[in-house]
Amino acid sequence: MNADTFGFDPAEILVGGTWRAPEGGGRLSLEDPSRGAVIGEIARGTAADIDAAVEAAGAALRGPWGALAAAERGRLLSRLGRLVEQNIEHLATLEAMDVGKPLSQARADARALARYLEFYGGAADKIMGEPNAYLPGYTVYTLREPHGVTGHIIPWNYPMQIIGRSVGAALAMGNACVLKPAEEACLTALAFARLAEEAGLPAGALNVVPGLGEEAGAALAGHPGVHHISFTGSVPVGAAIQAAAARNVVPVTLELGGKSPQLVFGDADLDAALPFLVNAGIQNAGQTCSAASRILVQRDVLDEVTERMAARYAALRTGPADADLDLGPLISGAQKARVEGYLSRGADLELAACGEVVANAPGGGHYVAPHLFAAVPPGHPLAREEIFGPVQTIIPFEDEAEAIAIANGTDFGLVAGVWSRDGARQMRLARKLRAGQVFLNNYGAGGGVELPFGGIGKSGHGREKGFEALYGFSVLKTVAALHG
Repeated sequence: MNADTFGFDPAEILVGGTWRAPEGGGRLSLEDPSRGAVIGEIARGTAADIDAAVEAAGAALRGPWGALAAAERGRLLSRLGRLVEQNIEHLATLEAMDVGKPLSQARADARALARYLEFYGGAADKIMGEPNAYLPGYTVYTLREPHGVTGHIIPWNYPMQIIGRSVGAALAMGNACVLKPAEEACLTALAFARLAEEAGLPAGALNVVPGLGEEAGAALAGHPGVHHISFTGSVPVGAAIQAAAARNVVPVTLELGGKSPQLVFGDADLDAALPFLVNAGIQNAGQTCSAASRILVQRDVLDEVTERMAARYAALRTGPADADLDLGPLISGAQKARVEGYLSRGADLELAACGEVVANAPGGGHYVAPHLFAAVPPGHPLAREEIFGPVQTIIPFEDEAEAIAIANGTDFGLVAGVWSRDGARQMRLARKLRAGQVFLNNYGAGGGVELPFGGIGKSGHGREKGFEALYGFSVLKTVAALHG
């Protein structure tokens, strides 16, 4: 039944080029969040499976994968990208079914995966060492070499995009990967691995072991045979992974939470800003680490911005993924309960507008209508804590100094947006905002595969995307030759 539904058996893991059941044969239920119904089973990988995957990755580095020239690695990734493009509809259908996101958003994620592979395929042989003008009689230069075996623990909200920016970059640098997808959503990770085989990726270069975070994920984070860990997810789990990796003195790239602001000044082009203000908060039902969940608005345009955002919110519709509406369901019943808990904490706030859950939405789905709150005090929990749902807050400010203080007044520092026609103000805020990315008169720059991405504070450390990701997945070696 599973193979007929998905095009493959999702209850298998990939280790060393072989698809098989996990040790012990354990399985986990796979749920469609649009309907709250079990639609299949996935593998429950074990620590023994992680051991086998790490061993297989090491063998690949000592074998055909490690012997490939950088240009050939690039050709393989480019070939894989073309296969992804040829299978966008299949991948998007799997992602929509698994995560609950509208089909059009799932298609955009599949295209982004293809673009990551195209970018990293082209960049694989462009990572050069540098000469160093040292003392007379010496020739000194640097090399960038792969870490070795890299572990990738990815979340459920954007599986394809994060595979592209994490696994794609690691493979381009010549690492061998062990991927642990989220137990809530791993179908596209498994489909991607099959496409990688079809592209000709050598056995063991990519291994995929689904399973529980506290079992397979913990085993991967603390494995002594892993040389670098990449994790995207929550702050508490990220801290635990960093602690586990530290016992082996292994570097970690962490992309964690966010409470990202958009700052709207009185001189902003509101016609240009309004679509970004709303869309950046409700995309993927707000289950986005970089979601613009805080809208900081200067008081002289506060009423207009609130009114115009409220009109957009009132027209938003939430429903099943295959209906391809503005929003889909949340990933699980637990996530729905979390968001509803925050909404109850906002009972004392002014509700500016609320979208709707369409009448024909399946009764078991995990739906929450989008909510927009106005005139929210900056210290309120809805304005400070990451909700990870379709909830935005409008926070008034008087002047630039207050806007900066409010924007920087959280533990997070992932993304920020500034809307103003004043070029000097744009440059000041770009420097003063505590964020890994600052967008001026836009938000997100269309995804920006080329743009380094990551945060500060509790949003994590390290950078993904662009060439910075390749540097992160490599070790810098200095060579000094004394020749007189």
